[in-house]
Amino acid sequence: MIRLLHAYVPKRTLLLGISEACLVTLALMASALARLGAGEARFMLTYQYGSLKILFVSVAFLVCMYYFDLYDSAILSNRRQVLVRLIQVMGVAYIALGLFYYLYPPMKLGRGIFHLGFLFAGLLLLLWRRLFSAINNTQGFAERVVILGEGSLAESLLHEIEMRPELGICVAGRERFPEIENQPGNNEISRVPLVLSQTSFCEGLAISRPVRGIDRIVVAMDERRGQLPVDLLLSLKNRGVQVQDGNDVYESITGKVPIESIRLSWLLFSPGSHTSRLFLFYKRFASVVISIVGLLLSLPLIPFVILAIKLSSRGRVLYWQNRVGRDDKVFRCYKFRTMRSDAEAESGPIWAEDHDPRVTPVGRFLRKMRIDEIPQLLNVFKGDMSLVGPRPERPEFVAALNEQIPYYHLRHAVRPGITGWAQILYKYGSSVEDAKEKLRYDLYYIKNSSVGLDLLIVLNTIKTVLLSCGAK
Repeated sequence: MIRLLHAYVPKRTLLLGISEACLVTLALMASALARLGAGEARFMLTYQYGSLKILFVSVAFLVCMYYFDLYDSAILSNRRQVLVRLIQVMGVAYIALGLFYYLYPPMKLGRGIFHLGFLFAGLLLLLWRRLFSAINNTQGFAERVVILGEGSLAESLLHEIEMRPELGICVAGRERFPEIENQPGNNEISRVPLVLSQTSFCEGLAISRPVRGIDRIVVAMDERRGQLPVDLLLSLKNRGVQVQDGNDVYESITGKVPIESIRLSWLLFSPGSHTSRLFLFYKRFASVVISIVGLLLSLPLIPFVILAIKLSSRGRVLYWQNRVGRDDKVFRCYKFRTMRSDAEAESGPIWAEDHDPRVTPVGRFLRKMRIDEIPQLLNVFKGDMSLVGPRPERPEFVAALNEQIPYYHLRHAVRPGITGWAQILYKYGSSVEDAKEKLRYDLYYIKNSSVGLDLLIVLNTIKTVLLSCGAK
């Protein structure tokens, strides 16, 4: 995994993106050569900013492929989805670049080069994706990993690795360390005997050169005191085998924190768990500026939103709820009303559901396009919220979730946000289990908060809105 913008990207996925940018560039250069000939092509690339124009097209292709999830783990291994989305990318990129060339003609590559280059690029990308899929599924090219331990963390790691072939990881073995309980009448403290490190699976690794082709050992033991073969692991580490903590590996693979197995000390002393005063100043300044600009830009839209809400259902247009913010401070959160005015008259506060009957047809559209959240820019301006952060919950739910979910209170260490890491990577929460899963993402954001991660979240939010994948 490679850390980029404080998020983790699989090496193979990053290599795929870079290689595809190179292929698009190569296709356009080949098109220029075929269309103009060697001499004129060299003149165009050197003196007519042809190289810059080709680079611009390659970046446009990458952006389109990213926005159509062609680097997402769920899509990479699905050949049919890859083909469909590649066709969509070609169509969108063709229209978008054509419109850009109409508005700014100096960036044109030339009609013949542009069309022929698109054909070459499409064929190269399709063939390369097929080859990449074959390479990705070849065990011989995978990194061989041994997982030490059993329990929730080890099981989660095993599941995540199996579900993400783009990681290029093969679980070569798993060593379970059984807990030995005290026997009646035995006054000695129970612990795993030292002979474990002499006869276990790990010892089988240590006595072979190279170390049976093992690249990494992941320690995912729930209880390590008296059970972890430290001497053996140090010996393996000194012989070139990477030894990693299971919590760190889980975080890098999934983009979330394993709340069932972490300790507060891990969050406290982790290198990423530090927010500078400069970053806090930047974040507040940026939030204020963006909230003002956002409110000004949305002014022409607001009258149409008010009219649509008024015509679709009776009740006030602007709706507000109490939400819990930083340091457990309760504030009034504003939204455009998307439900019936009597939505909770009988039931009281309840979770929103898929296809919630309380949501009006106009409200469903507003939620899908995130238009209902425009008034929250007022909360951002006031300082109750930030542009990016954990989603604020209602006090009625927070009181119950604090009792049922460990570390839930930690999400209130920062200002809540209109969008956030959990919002872009997980669905709208409608249960305690959903709240627990979103907390894993929220803790990752709190632990790794940075300018780069905020930028990544904003870019993904734009993608969510453009592809109409909004909240319920």
